[in-house]
Amino acid sequence: MALVADLWQARGWRVNIQPTQAPGHATELAQQAAAAGEQLVFAAGGDGTLGEVANGLAGTDTAMAPLPVGTANSFARELNMPLPLFRGRHQLLKGASLLLNGRIHRMDLGYTTNGKGNGRYWLLWSGAGADGYLVEHIEPRPKWSKKLGRVGYMLQGIALSRKVPAVEARVEIDGRLFKDHYLLALVSNCRLYAGGGITLSPQAKLDDGLFEVWLFQGERIYKMFQYGALMKAGRRDYPGMEMVYGRSITIHTTPTMPCQTDGEPSGYTPITCTLKPGALRLLVPASAPHDLFQQPGIPLKL
Repeated sequence: MALVADLWQARGWRVNIQPTQAPGHATELAQQAAAAGEQLVFAAGGDGTLGEVANGLAGTDTAMAPLPVGTANSFARELNMPLPLFRGRHQLLKGASLLLNGRIHRMDLGYTTNGKGNGRYWLLWSGAGADGYLVEHIEPRPKWSKKLGRVGYMLQGIALSRKVPAVEARVEIDGRLFKDHYLLALVSNCRLYAGGGITLSPQAKLDDGLFEVWLFQGERIYKMFQYGALMKAGRRDYPGMEMVYGRSITIHTTPTMPCQTDGEPSGYTPITCTLKPGALRLLVPASAPHDLFQQPGIPLKL
């Protein structure tokens, strides 16, 4: 981060580096920066860290600048940012340069409230079912899994998959009721899924005021591997897979199931997901797809 600070300082910016100390600390630091009237907060980390920073900045005038240094970095893949891999320092500087030439956009956020009444904002997805079950039993990941990135996560997921229980779910989407055995009910705010490995909603935009709600029918987990393979091949119209647009979603399951937001454990069903239009100011790098937003961004200025 010192090299990133040097790069931005050379362009006239004042940069203050504050490392996080524990889970949730990134949210506190972001809230403090927003209260102090800072223009930008760099979020250096993976999807979990970015989600924490977004929680601290939601509804404020302070923009988030994402810098991918995590293991999954699904949001960085949405923005076509360079990933750390084995050339971490070089890639980090390249990402920082792309942000210098970026634009400020208003991005929609999701807000999920779980069965205990606890709520949080999220950038990418909130889900109940197989993915929530795997996240609860995999996180925190061991070092060997983190080093392998998505491959390590997949290996752990395969080992646990036979334990995922059959679930009957009731999903209400803007007043419409869907009831069946669902392996996964996923509320998506973006295009990619599974650490960026699957293109879930290729036409989604980050400021269109809509979720893409994906419902995957089935009672046996092997169906999820089939659905994943179909999506990797570009198929999204297979029987048992359904996508519905919505803004307010409630998910009930029998039995109660773990949930995830942005790949982090987030309690248990029932959950309610509400779309918060334009809740986050985001510095979008020049590398991002040109059609990722409906509205034009604002050039970054000192």
